[in-house]
Amino acid sequence: ADLLGAAMCVGMAQGIIIILGGTSATDGTVLNTILYNISNGMKNFPPVISAWCMYVFQSIFNFFVVSGSGQAALTMPIMAPTAELIGLSKQIAVLAYQFGNGFAEMFWPTSCALGCGLMGVPINKWYKFVTPLFGLVLVLEFVFMTIAVAIGYC
Repeated sequence: ADLLGAAMCVGMAQGIIIILGGTSATDGTVLNTILYNISNGMKNFPPVISAWCMYVFQSIFNFFVVSGSGQAALTMPIMAPTAELIGLSKQIAVLAYQFGNGFAEMFWPTSCALGCGLMGVPINKWYKFVTPLFGLVLVLEFVFMTIAVAIGYC
């Protein structure tokens, strides 16, 4: 019963993928059209900028889908092939997902409001405490993404 919400989120994410045409790379689907346009948009970027864009996308997407497994089910069928199409490894896409999902959860109100409510901490007090830490973590994430691209992380 405790996992019902997470299971429903993953199921709905899979349903969205099916509605978008599935994950077949050879069929003309909405998902493949999205993949094509994203990869064409980032093709002329330097690899590190593309990696940063993937991270920013994952962080923003985390605002709307707070479930880590739901976010992975929705974004990884797009981001992993996009990484390969623009010359990055799939592991860079996974790293962008991990950073974007993991650390953004301490900042977005859709993620931290429930925890603050359960602990009785006003959200403005939480933001006063966490904003400097989040800024530091954000800088470190960009540094680590840059290092991962530079060493050919795979």
